[in-house]
Parts: sequence; C-alpha cells; structure tokens
Amino acid sequence: MFLARALDKKHTIYVSRRFPSKLHVNNNHRFSVILGVGGNVGDVRRRMEHLWVYLGRLSQLTRVQSGVILKNPPFGYTQQDDFYNTVIKISTSLSPRALLRVLWRIEKRFGRVRSFTNAPRTLDLDMIFFDKRILDYPELKIPHPHWEKRSSVVIPLKSMARNTIRRHYENLNV
Repeated sequence: MFLARALDKKHTIYVSRRFPSKLHVNNNHRFSVILGVGGNVGDVRRRMEHLWVYLGRLSQLTRVQSGVILKNPPFGYTQQDDFYNTVIKISTSLSPRALLRVLWRIEKRFGRVRSFTNAPRTLDLDMIFFDKRILDYPELKIPHPHWEKRSSVVIPLKSMARNTIRRHYENLNV
C-alpha cells in the first residue's frame, strides 16, 4: 500500500514499506552506488516493489537504502504519461561497466524495450554515482549528466538523507 502526498501540482511523493527504507546489512562489497530508478508504463510503483525484492536476490550486489517514490512530469519527449522515480543505494564489487550490463539485463527482464531517446518505458535504471568516481565512456557517464537539475533524482536523494538522520536520532533514546 502506498501513501501519497502532493508537493505541488506536478509532483507527488509516495511512500510504502520499502520506499523509503534503510537496511542494516554487513557486506564485503567494495563500492557504493546510487541508482536512479524510473518508469511510466504499467504499474510502475508495484514494479519498483518487485525490483527491490529482485535486487535482494542478486549475489553481485547488496541493497542498502531507498528513497521515496516521486511522480513527476516527463522531460525531453513530453507526449507521454508522468514518470515514477526513486533512488536506490547499493553496494557491489563489480566494475562500473559490469554493473551497467547487469542493469541492462534487469531492465530487459522487467520488460524494457528501447525504441527512441526518452521513450516511455517499464523500467529505467541509471547509475547516478559510483563511489567517488568520474567516468566518461560513450555508454556510461558518472556522475549521471544533469542529475542535480532533476527533481526525479534530487527529491528521492534528499529523502534518503532525512530518513537516515531521523533513524539515527530515534536510536539515541533522548
């Protein structure tokens, strides 16, 4: 079940049991990665819940934290439904390009079809940050270009920070 709160006429935040969440896990992965997650075809919020469970089954990575889900208007190609977006923090020992291949396989498994730039999609997975690296490959740029100008990334990222601060404060027993 999702609870909704409108931020303004164009943006709505959704929360559920898994979004936002922070897991207390011990892992031996070397790198911390922030993934941007989005989609606008079908029941995207339900698909994000399924993605969270699916990521938990993969040995190549460990789920660490998720942000709120944000409903927001499309950009680029605007003649399409609104998007649902969130961010998920993971840890992994994969290289950036190896992780990218895993993300492409996950997108395909969840029904992604690549037709044209900014087209409607069931699931879009982007690496926003990969540790503190700066990369510029034809197929992968890190940090993700223009992330700081996109409410679809900034708002869920801020919710992760607030959620972390709130949980640490609650554990102080003051």
